[in-house]
Amino acid sequence: MQRTSFEDVNCSVAQCLEIVGEWWSLLIVRDAFLGVTRFEDLQARLGISRNILTQRLNRLVDKGVLKRVPYQEHPPRSEYRLTEKGRDLWHVVTAMRQWGDRWAAPSGPPLKIRHTACGRVVKAVPVCSHCGEPLDVGAVTAVPGPGASDDDFDRTRLARGPLHV
Repeated sequence: MQRTSFEDVNCSVAQCLEIVGEWWSLLIVRDAFLGVTRFEDLQARLGISRNILTQRLNRLVDKGVLKRVPYQEHPPRSEYRLTEKGRDLWHVVTAMRQWGDRWAAPSGPPLKIRHTACGRVVKAVPVCSHCGEPLDVGAVTAVPGPGASDDDFDRTRLARGPLHV
C-alpha cells in the first residue's frame, strides 16, 4: 500500500516531510533562500509547469512556510517570501546541499556559501548547543521526548547508547 500522507505519524521527520517532502517544495524553498521569490522567475528557473508551481506555492503558503507579499496592483502580482517557519528550513536545505556536494556533484559544488561576517567560504557544521562539541550520529543518543508514546520507542534499543550506523 502506498502512503499518501504522514499526517497521522507521530514523528517530527514525518511531519516535516508532510509539509516540504515533495521535491518541488524543497526546490522552491531553496530558491527563496537564493532570493528567487516571484512566480515567473521560479517557473523559469525550475522548469516546473505553472499548475504544479501554483499548487506547491499555495501549499507552502497554507502551511506557513511562505507568505504572499504584493508587489504590483495592475495586474495583481505577489512574491513569495520565507516566513520564520520557512527560514528555519535553512539548515535542512544546507544539509541536503552539502550531502549532494559530497556524494552527487562529480564536477564539484555548483554553489558555495560565504560567511558574511568573515568573508570565508564555509561548511555548516552541527555542534552541541550546550558544550559546542561537533555532533554526528555516533555522538548522540535518542531519548523519548514529551510527545512520545510508549508505542513510539523500543526503550531497550534506546538504552543501548549512541545511535548505530
